[in-house]
Amino acid sequence: MEARINGHTQLFGLFGSPVGHSGSPVMYNYTFASLGIDAAYLAFDVQIDQLPAVIQAVRTLNIGGFNVTMPCKTAIAQYLDELSPAAKLIGACNTVVVKNGKLEGNNTDGIGFVRNLQENGADVKGKKIVLLGAGGAATAIACQTALDGAASVAVFNRKDEFYANAEKTTEKIKAAGLDCQVTVSDLANDDVLKAAIASADILVNATKVGMKPLDEQTLVKKEYFRKDLIVADTVYNPKETLMIKEAKEAGCELAVGGIGMLLWQGVAAFKLFTGKDMPHEEVFKKFFA
Repeated sequence: MEARINGHTQLFGLFGSPVGHSGSPVMYNYTFASLGIDAAYLAFDVQIDQLPAVIQAVRTLNIGGFNVTMPCKTAIAQYLDELSPAAKLIGACNTVVVKNGKLEGNNTDGIGFVRNLQENGADVKGKKIVLLGAGGAATAIACQTALDGAASVAVFNRKDEFYANAEKTTEKIKAAGLDCQVTVSDLANDDVLKAAIASADILVNATKVGMKPLDEQTLVKKEYFRKDLIVADTVYNPKETLMIKEAKEAGCELAVGGIGMLLWQGVAAFKLFTGKDMPHEEVFKKFFA
């Protein structure tokens, strides 16, 4: 790293809290070095109330761009000059690029999800989707799949603090005039969930269920799977959740975990930062395999 740093090195970063566990600095710095890009990537622990000062620093120091993680993804949008269609619809950003002094907000979470399916031979266009969850990842997936031509998205979430968020997302998608029917239902209503999955093309878990300490749990009964159903999870640790294992055992057409979504959202962000393609196969083998 020291050999690459000079007076012209462009700085990129990650803002949020906590960020000490993030693998982004290692991944991005490795890729910068591999492609001979004169840039460096660092992680900065930032709280929401610090964002005004951070944005001023970004402008003053001419930082090339940055990723945003919790708890700042939603709050950051109000400080940016422009938002991509997905970021505007989602109401949150995870990637910001600085161009000609303007801060452009993007959201690559949904892009990463859709690309992960595509790389596994599936597409969301014209498909009926059942989406479990209403948090940040679920919102990004609902909005991006609607933008990419999904026929419908049936969101299921418990009647908790996120349920209202799902209802707002539904209204925003409708207001955007997208040709995608979006509904919200209580996850506790198993009969409605069963019927929705029976008529769906794609089933997605965008909750923390399946992740430790919930790694022995699943929100979907095994008998709801069928061979022509595509099943996807956003959880990437463990790489294969109980839901994905049971979907494979049931012989589902495709059952894919969230590690690919993590990779492809990073690939999309890297392209926005540099205009170059990340060597994704090399990066996957080194950091994700």
